[in-house]
Amino acid sequence: WDAFPFQEETWKACGEGKSGILNAPTGSGKTYALMLPLIAEAEMLREPGVKAIWITPIRALGKEIEIAAQRVKRVMALRFTIGVRSGDTSAAERTRLSKSPPDLLITTPESLQILLSSKGHEDYFRSLRWLVADEWHELVGSKRGVQMELACSRLRAIVPGLRTWGISATISNMAEAMAVLLGHTELKKKQDKDSVVIKASIEKPVEVVSILPDKPEKLPWAGHLGIRILEKVIPILKESKSTLIFTNTRSFAEIWYQQLLEKAPWLAGQLAMRHGSISQELRQWVEQELHAGNLKAVVCTSSLDLGVDFRPVETVIQVGSPKGIARFLQRAGRSGHRPGAVSRIHFLPTHSLELVEAAALREGILQKVVEERVPYIRSFDVLIQYLLTLAAGDGLDPSTVRREVEQTWSFRSVTDDEWNWIIRFLTTGGEALTAYDEYRKLELRDGRLRFVT
Repeated sequence: WDAFPFQEETWKACGEGKSGILNAPTGSGKTYALMLPLIAEAEMLREPGVKAIWITPIRALGKEIEIAAQRVKRVMALRFTIGVRSGDTSAAERTRLSKSPPDLLITTPESLQILLSSKGHEDYFRSLRWLVADEWHELVGSKRGVQMELACSRLRAIVPGLRTWGISATISNMAEAMAVLLGHTELKKKQDKDSVVIKASIEKPVEVVSILPDKPEKLPWAGHLGIRILEKVIPILKESKSTLIFTNTRSFAEIWYQQLLEKAPWLAGQLAMRHGSISQELRQWVEQELHAGNLKAVVCTSSLDLGVDFRPVETVIQVGSPKGIARFLQRAGRSGHRPGAVSRIHFLPTHSLELVEAAALREGILQKVVEERVPYIRSFDVLIQYLLTLAAGDGLDPSTVRREVEQTWSFRSVTDDEWNWIIRFLTTGGEALTAYDEYRKLELRDGRLRFVT
């Protein structure tokens, strides 16, 4: 529990009021690098309201962040309050969080958009000081990332000087990722003084083991699920205390779960499945049992590749291509998820061409190659949905919101013609749909665009 140099560097930067990106290996303590200064300030600010927002790309990770925050609160005997709002949050709890805002709100990009659509959201966020985007690499290069850019532009308009941090273990274009998070104008203004990239000088050992068939020439060329070498997995499960078996799709997970039970009936009661389509109660049960060490293995999708923190996961198996070195390393990091521990991951190819990918993954890890995340630009469909979100609350002033939107990386090049087209589309349906009333979503009332009544 001694602090790493990168943690102390982060604490110092936060104390100086800086924003930035923190890059450190999985399991090295990135969460506490930002959690401690954030909580320390929230503890001192006694006025009511949300002081910090912690964004997580998946719900399972939100639960882990809550556990980390509760640990800090308990050990240091602090008073600050914690709330979690996601798709799993009950209606009663959402109402409570709206009426009694916590000091630290842990939420997802989608739930943050819902809050921005609420009447009086400016007052709700008036006391905000911090925003942390966890696993930022999962959002950069996606429309969810654009959604976050727009949310940040709104929050910065409400709270000028909002400190914004991104956390990532697997991203190579960190300066660009920071520009996306902070907004291009914001970065240009602050790049010499108030923003910083902090990279931990910690090497995370990763052990890659390929699971190969006895006769590789009999492996199919494409279109299979790896079931024909499933029996090679069973000895690994026996030797490991706990294992995560990652598949790329929910149907893969379903098939592998059933096939494992058929081939190894002794796994009954010790094997579970976890993906985004199963019920909230079952998902939470799987997480709790995995945390308690009661499960031998869990077949899962990406819904767990960010969400297991300091749990007793000894081994990880990747079934099929992970579609990238960064994702492979992210999943490998679920094993040995603590400082200094070796992350062990087995790669199981589902067809012959993936044998080549196995070699490429090994070489990429040796060469420390991680893909760049190319940010989306000019995603007008996301922008239109965002404007509808604001209109659902207190309405929006087009000129004011345009100035906010132009501060984002994605929409820094929007022209007058493009902006006017978007407003016409929302108010009349545009040139093609102007004759149809159902496409007239917004109207100007009291100087603000609001939903048509």
